Amino acid sequence: MGLAYNTYLNCQRIYGCKYCKTHLSNVEDIMSRSFRGQHGKAYLFSQVVNVRESEPMERNMTTGKHIVRDIKCKQCKKIVGWKYDKAYEDSEKYKEGKFILEAELLVIVN
Repeated sequence: MGLAYNTYLNCQRIYGCKYCKTHLSNVEDIMSRSFRGQHGKAYLFSQVVNVRESEPMERNMTTGKHIVRDIKCKQCKKIVGWKYDKAYEDSEKYKEGKFILEAELLVIVN
């Protein structure tokens, strides 16, 4: 196993991990601000960096059944949200391959 390098984003508004400020995503990658997580408000992102994904699991959510993976900050290992692997409802398919980051677990880095 080699060294783990973090990706550093260059954007006007960068979202980072609340605990260690590691870059996770930027404002340009937000697809929706209309989501809720365990800790309240959450955002749907098209891409994130510096995370590790857990094993997939089936979860019943308010919008139906999905297969998701928790995502953890690569630096401090805290859970910051989840990734949608599969949506069973046709109306929810747009979420596949996208990420939820919970607002309570984020901080503006720059």
